[in-house]
Amino acid sequence: MKFTQTSLKVGELATGQELNVPVYQLPAQDLSAPSVFIQANVHGAEVQGNAVIFQLMKLLETMDVKGEVTLLPLANPLGINQKSGEFTLGRFDPITGVNWNREYLDHQVDVASWYQEHAHLDDKALIQAYHLQLIESCQAHLNSEWGVTTGKRLAVTLQSMAHAADIVIDLHTGPKSCKHMYCPEYDVASAAFFSIPFTLVIPNDFGGAMDEAAFCPWWQLAEYAQSQGRVLDVPVSAFTLELASQERIDMSDALNDAQGILAYLSHRGVIDDKVEPARMPRFGCYLKDYKKFHAPTAGMVEYKAELGEPLQEGEALANILRLDLYGTDKEFTSLYLKQDCVPILHFASASVYQGTELYKVMTNLFEL
Repeated sequence: MKFTQTSLKVGELATGQELNVPVYQLPAQDLSAPSVFIQANVHGAEVQGNAVIFQLMKLLETMDVKGEVTLLPLANPLGINQKSGEFTLGRFDPITGVNWNREYLDHQVDVASWYQEHAHLDDKALIQAYHLQLIESCQAHLNSEWGVTTGKRLAVTLQSMAHAADIVIDLHTGPKSCKHMYCPEYDVASAAFFSIPFTLVIPNDFGGAMDEAAFCPWWQLAEYAQSQGRVLDVPVSAFTLELASQERIDMSDALNDAQGILAYLSHRGVIDDKVEPARMPRFGCYLKDYKKFHAPTAGMVEYKAELGEPLQEGEALANILRLDLYGTDKEFTSLYLKQDCVPILHFASASVYQGTELYKVMTNLFEL
């Protein structure tokens, strides 16, 4: 079965032209199978997710797909086209300065009141009603008489589509990064299906990202239902996959990541084909143990620690060169950490201000 293509309006330029996002869909063949929403390129320089979606489309068109699949590559036309010279700057809304991936709506549903009103419904009807509640909340926000910002319109329009799905996957990359993913604590076993070596296990806290916007309301509902003596598994799964570094397309690597996504979709029954996950070591840490290291001084940085490789306490993380301090004991400074870790990503530029976030590292790792 071939994908059909439509478009989704996500805003307008000052000159009146519409901003549209291509939408590719396969319809459900089995309404009991989970539905899927996957988007890529919310940050302008993070293009590898488009290659993964391309590989997914080619593979899915040869498979027995049961659940509805909705794919949104090129999800942020404003960010993608925000160029300066040879670089893409599209990480922040240029109008407000807000991170494009921190614009999603925190519904702040009064879960207790909503549940009491709908507690008579069976699980299937309850879940359907909550999907509708979240979608209507998005639409009400977009239709506010006070209007919404450009970034919020884009994000909440995407979020409204995502709330119709049972599985939400947001494809990103880092500046200079190894592959890693974000996975909610209640669903950590799912990380074993993706072709991703490192997993950040995140709590039920909303920080503005798409994955949290998708799963937090459901996690809150499930926890409240449990407090009322009702066992309700969290019915929505949401993940962010970080597909190595930005400003990069690698079709072979994209195929590996697409196959990892398919292994998960096979496990969930979205596709009838059997796709086995890659055999590889996988490690996780809790989000509280994901540490940021900031430059203690300005200068020119030599990044020493290899991404995705264990770094022992006392091994060099980076060196900082200060030619303005040549001839002093501060002309060349080596930086170290006082604990073992695995560096996951580092700043893209070798020129940094004091306080720049140089590295993010995982600590207190455990095997998945």
